[in-house]
Amino acid sequence: MSRHIPTNPVSRGVVAFPAFLYGLLIAGAGFVLFYSAILIGFLWSFLESHGYLLGVVDRIVWYSGILMVTGLILILTDLFVLLPNKRPRRKIHWNPPGNMNLTVMLTAYNDEQSIGLAVEDFRSHPKVKRVIVVDNNSEDRTGEVARQAGAQVVHEPLQGYGRCVWRALGEGSRCTDTELTLLCEGDMTFRAYDIEKFLAYLPHVDIVSGTRISEQLRAHRTQLTTFMYYGNFFAGKLLELKHLGRGTFTDVGTTYKLCRNAALEHLLPLLNPGINLEFNAHFLDIALENGTTIVECPVTFHNRIGISKGGNASNWQALRVGIRMITGIVIGWRKRPEGL
Repeated sequence: MSRHIPTNPVSRGVVAFPAFLYGLLIAGAGFVLFYSAILIGFLWSFLESHGYLLGVVDRIVWYSGILMVTGLILILTDLFVLLPNKRPRRKIHWNPPGNMNLTVMLTAYNDEQSIGLAVEDFRSHPKVKRVIVVDNNSEDRTGEVARQAGAQVVHEPLQGYGRCVWRALGEGSRCTDTELTLLCEGDMTFRAYDIEKFLAYLPHVDIVSGTRISEQLRAHRTQLTTFMYYGNFFAGKLLELKHLGRGTFTDVGTTYKLCRNAALEHLLPLLNPGINLEFNAHFLDIALENGTTIVECPVTFHNRIGISKGGNASNWQALRVGIRMITGIVIGWRKRPEGL
């Protein structure tokens, strides 16, 4: 397997500083502070002795203005000073893989109802060399049904979505007769016919990541509620602002990805499999930070078969996962444990 060298390594120092992202957060904080002060001043205006209190409000308004101006300066600096140097390439990249066949890795946990159909769907595609299912301690017949459908089954004993995905990427990248690993879930929310879209984009980049944020390609009833739909879009835009000039992103939560094995060989040691349901956002952030090229591809999204066990189980669960995603993107992710 060829050694992966990032095609457009990230510039370090001042140029790499996500000024737009932090400028937006600082300006937003100033905006909230300003209108909070206006509201407080309005309520206090009904009090008889309100002179001193209104003086405090004036100070809050003054400081909020400083925050908004500071944020605006950072945003403008990123757009007009730093961005030209952040854009890594002037020519469009074209490097089709020598071998267009791929290994499909399906993550699964208690997916007995759907896994057989998912395996059959992907095995029917002419570019698919094999389908491997990573069973993350399922309590039903997921592994047995997957084998009956023609998949190889690997057992991942360490529980957690991040560990299951990390194991899947590792298993796929070690297949020496294919250069590409397709990561997906075994719940039938995605379909094999979208492989053609991934392959059309792949010559330009190292990784093609599917996006569910395309209304025309989304089934009427799916596990992705309106809250999750726009929440993913918001988190995607934060990721885009952090890595301004390196891509356009609308969905940080989808599993469906096509990766060059050489890129995975470079990335896997940098990822923390202990990060759970927010692992996909972690994967994209670390990949962009380390010079891996990524493009989003709109994919069809269908209603899953069975019950969701992950971040889409409910809006409340999605909110908690989303907060961890945003925290990781803005502040940073937990470090990878030693020995992994």
